Amino acid sequence: MKYVLAIDSFKGCLSSKEAEAAVEKGIKLANPKAEVVSIPVSDGGEGMLEAFSDALGAEMKTLRCHDPLMRWIDAKYAISGNTAIIESAQTCGLSLIEPLQRNPLITTTYGLGDMLWDALQQGATDFIIGLGGSCTSDCGIGMLKSLTDKVKSLLQKPTANWKDVRNWLSLQSLELHFTLASDVRNPLYGPQGAAQVFAKQKGADDNMVKLLDRRALAFAKASSRHFGFDVSGKEGAGAAGGLGYAFMQFLNAEMKSGAGLLLDILQFEELSKDADYVITGEGKADKQTLMGKLPSVILQRSKCPVILLAGQIEDQQTLLDAGFSNVFNINPLNISIEEAIKPEIAKDNLIRCTTKIAGR
Repeated sequence: MKYVLAIDSFKGCLSSKEAEAAVEKGIKLANPKAEVVSIPVSDGGEGMLEAFSDALGAEMKTLRCHDPLMRWIDAKYAISGNTAIIESAQTCGLSLIEPLQRNPLITTTYGLGDMLWDALQQGATDFIIGLGGSCTSDCGIGMLKSLTDKVKSLLQKPTANWKDVRNWLSLQSLELHFTLASDVRNPLYGPQGAAQVFAKQKGADDNMVKLLDRRALAFAKASSRHFGFDVSGKEGAGAAGGLGYAFMQFLNAEMKSGAGLLLDILQFEELSKDADYVITGEGKADKQTLMGKLPSVILQRSKCPVILLAGQIEDQQTLLDAGFSNVFNINPLNISIEEAIKPEIAKDNLIRCTTKIAGR
């Protein structure tokens, strides 16, 4: 039997690598002769840096930069040749801010600009940017200001604007290409926009949501007048609190499915073409899983039966109707969420579940 493992992180609990290691152990306990191919994966959110770095054999870098509250932190990105791999959550992630300090009216993406600038100094011209897990909703204004400040300092000008940044890039003969890895398809503003859909989980109340949405609209209108075009309605513009918009509007970035992009790099179809089963998974599986999340991309691109594992399951029949051969909740019925998300408990439950699956 050959199993290919392509399991997303169980957020706040296990990384993709940790989940796959537990599943492999479970399979081997039931069938020591089974062939197991493990490919750590990510849809552009949590774990993106590690997954893409492994796939590209990239070298990890550590940078002193700003967090969402402009405090100094050490954050990581990776370089492979002239390609930089950047997980935006390293500098503006929700996990960087204590719950009582979460306020998307003041949190900033400035630190991401620090990271982009450092990668430029390392010779990067191609960028893969993961947009998941942000605590910000500043439409990328902080990132743009950070880059502008760097050019202002370099040119020793008292003031600078985005035109100065573009001119500096042109003088350096830098042809940059940005690929955004995300499963978010929301526009920048409006009922399905960044603020109205995502800001509450970042600490916003109802009044903040309205203000953030108005701010996004005003920024898009001003940018449209400057450039003569407007990408605020494009799919993904609302990703990471509007970072998707800033990259597409100001840096001509291309938005791609994070999962699809990684699977292309890994040559997933070739790895899995002779597999008996592909096993995928995530922390919670429901009908939202089918809306471009990693397990659904795995399902679409697999030629063999796909088993879905999750810590919580809703809409099980919908998932089965979509094509998953089986959908398993790894947790026993009587376990609390607080207990289930403890890493060692989650690992044990993954091992126990997959031992039963492989032993059938």
